[in-house]
Amino acid sequence: MEGKYKAYPEYKETGVEWLGAVPAHWDVMLIKHLSTVRRGASPRPIDDSKYFDEQGEYAWTRIADVSSSDVYLNKTKQRLSDLGSSLSVKLEPGSLFLSIAGTVGKPCITKMKACIHDGFVYFPELYIPIKYLFYVFAGEQAYKGLGKFGTQLNLNTDTVGGIKIGCTRNDELEGIVRFLDHETAKIDKLIEKQKRLIELLKEKRQAVISHAVTKGLNPSAPLRPSGIDWLGDVPAHWVTTKAKYLFKFITSGSRGWAEYYSDTGSLFFRIANLTRETIEPKLMSIQRVSPPTDSEGSRAIIEKDDLLISITADLGSVCVATDEIVGGFVSQHVALCRPGEAVSSAFWLGYFILSDLAKEQLLSSGYGGTKIQLSLEDIKELWVVLPESDEQKEIAAYIDVKLQKFAQLMELADAQIKLLRERRTALISAAVTGKIDVRDWQAPSEELSEGEAA
Repeated sequence: MEGKYKAYPEYKETGVEWLGAVPAHWDVMLIKHLSTVRRGASPRPIDDSKYFDEQGEYAWTRIADVSSSDVYLNKTKQRLSDLGSSLSVKLEPGSLFLSIAGTVGKPCITKMKACIHDGFVYFPELYIPIKYLFYVFAGEQAYKGLGKFGTQLNLNTDTVGGIKIGCTRNDELEGIVRFLDHETAKIDKLIEKQKRLIELLKEKRQAVISHAVTKGLNPSAPLRPSGIDWLGDVPAHWVTTKAKYLFKFITSGSRGWAEYYSDTGSLFFRIANLTRETIEPKLMSIQRVSPPTDSEGSRAIIEKDDLLISITADLGSVCVATDEIVGGFVSQHVALCRPGEAVSSAFWLGYFILSDLAKEQLLSSGYGGTKIQLSLEDIKELWVVLPESDEQKEIAAYIDVKLQKFAQLMELADAQIKLLRERRTALISAAVTGKIDVRDWQAPSEELSEGEAA
């Protein structure tokens, strides 16, 4: 922060690790001396309809609601009935509370009438500006090293109340809040721009895949009607066919393989190993199995270039089997499809399955009410436009190159988001520990503010 912001003229040591030296006129206070710290209600309302009412006055706040919120709690997925709210702690709009479970240390200010459970603590009698204490927690340093239970941060009313923070007159603290509101809003706008860029890149990536596998790489190639209304025109020399004519066989894994789970043994390929981001296997979450040699599931042993397709969850997520997963087994939620002689590039076929055309077909075939599923027959009946052998390889190679470029751009955007978030946290921490002096700071005029954001 040096260079852009000035320091206070005089400091004093606090002996508190996260605070360090604070401005000489500041005090160091325990949070419990600034407010009582209370825990949300326990027990929590059980998942029973009598405790919930869509028209209820109070929202029911879950850890997930706070984790997905930024500063303010504006919405939740459920509302409580009068009976349900009577079992919980009620917060009025403008109340600050802190997660002590799940996303530990995440602060939030409710903008609605909300009830909290025992995974949160709140501050009903706060003597300093609520938003200032919010920023103390948002700086992610005040609670570090506290309430450790093994490797898990474990906060409660005592550990939160025992946190020491820097304090001064409320008008100075309110000035810090105004400064941080302005500066973090600018950073948040830049983060949102990077997030939108990533979404646009994903859309462009999907468009490149879909166009290449349905129209080919030669824009001058003559087209013909495919004979299928929703498919439209395709290259004249391509063949419109069903997937069942392109695979040697299609199968899926057996049920009940959880009993074979082990720390060693063969790879067990699950939905978790598939993604619509790529046709490569996702191997960050590996499960292994040691089934008996005569197990019925041995028919679904993975070979190189097999296509592994999701038939539940995100329908049509697909990967092409690489050496890393050869010899593994597939779960009951994954279809194993082995390409036949008409397929010269399993990667081309994998990209076709990943295309919008294939996804729309699979989604329209799904069944099962709230849990959409595909049958193996649905995959067999998938319409495919088949290029000639050399074109399959060319299309796969072209998409590979394009996807690498998109991946690089998305990695850069992700890195920028990480840097911006680090900058945001560092700025907050510097302000609430007095490392920068913002007493003379004034919000820029509206014109300047827009220019800065740009």
